Amino acid sequence: MKKYISIDIGGTAIKYGIIDENSNILEKNEIETEAYKGGVNILKKVLVIIKTYLEKICKEEIEGVSISTAGVVDTKKGEIYHASELIPNYTGINFKQTIMDKFALECQVENDVNCAGIAEYESGACMKSKIALILTIGTGIGGCAIINGKVLHGVSGSACEVGYMKVKDDTFENYASAKALVEKVAKRKNENPKDWDGKKVFEAAKNNDEICIKAIDEMCDMLALGISNICYVLNPDTVVLGGGIMAQEGYLKERINSSLSKHLGKQLYKHLSLKFAKHKNSAGMLGAYYNFKRINQ
Repeated sequence: MKKYISIDIGGTAIKYGIIDENSNILEKNEIETEAYKGGVNILKKVLVIIKTYLEKICKEEIEGVSISTAGVVDTKKGEIYHASELIPNYTGINFKQTIMDKFALECQVENDVNCAGIAEYESGACMKSKIALILTIGTGIGGCAIINGKVLHGVSGSACEVGYMKVKDDTFENYASAKALVEKVAKRKNENPKDWDGKKVFEAAKNNDEICIKAIDEMCDMLALGISNICYVLNPDTVVLGGGIMAQEGYLKERINSSLSKHLGKQLYKHLSLKFAKHKNSAGMLGAYYNFKRINQ
């Protein structure tokens, strides 16, 4: 049976494992990214992961290496051509060529949010969707549009960088991300943001904390406003929300839907389905695997 080494490089952790040709995750592990050490250090970690697996698994069983990563990716070259300052010197790191040269293994690389979108399209919340918008809500807001099964990359690979979209007097992610929610709550309570996280905000809201309830309601409304603006351009049939705080589907779905109905025209809202991501922490690994198979089948 064919096996794939799948690696998901995030700002905090690198998740990695083995996935078989039937999309089963056979093994999953995690190490710290240590992003502050830079792109070369991340590349070294990836090479160690691959080398370790090749020492345990017969190379003939390994079909290739699939990578999901933060940053803007040149998918043809398998190279990072733009990354934020959170990962110094990541721009220019070429995973595909390095892995081919060192291990003679095929490698495909894709942006992490696009991988999450691919995973949800192939076996998750937006299967069979004609036009799907997938958003990940975390420190920032990442976006992916899948039209008739294909990821919309744009001319330079930067399509759907929706977190930078202007909403009112700031960016979308500065109003509607998990980070923005936590900072707002801490500020209103005159407390240190480091003492709060998304989970704590929702726990407090469920215990009738008025500040947390109001901050979540405001986040939902701004999230819906941003989604509505994108929907006026794409007219999707499905919007999928992922990221850590979206595990609070039961608390959030009705609130976001209510705001969407306010911000969206009736025809757009009538044909739109709001869903929450199915694959959660495995989305990057699965999406990287599906992306590899799409390209190499």
